[in-house]
Amino acid sequence: MSYQPPATRSTNALAVVSLVSGIAAWCVFPMLGAIVAIVCGHLARGEIRRAPPGSMDGDGLAVAGLALGYVQLALGALLVVVAIGLLFLGIGLHFWR
Repeated sequence: MSYQPPATRSTNALAVVSLVSGIAAWCVFPMLGAIVAIVCGHLARGEIRRAPPGSMDGDGLAVAGLALGYVQLALGALLVVVAIGLLFLGIGLHFWR
């Protein structure tokens, strides 16, 4: 009977980067952090899917980073649209006086 060491599972580094960037998107770097979280999250999920089954963890971290990044990006885009709308509303009201 031969001894086989227990299989080790590693956490995907891009999944960790995605989660950290997603958190940073809400605290420090709004748009840059969101974009990095989204890109790294998708790359991490692809790597995890291609790895042998059970050999790599981190899918939940990648999904959390993706969620944080996409929500931050959507809210940032909404803020830009509202700001442009208010700018045009202010310009329009100024000319109608």
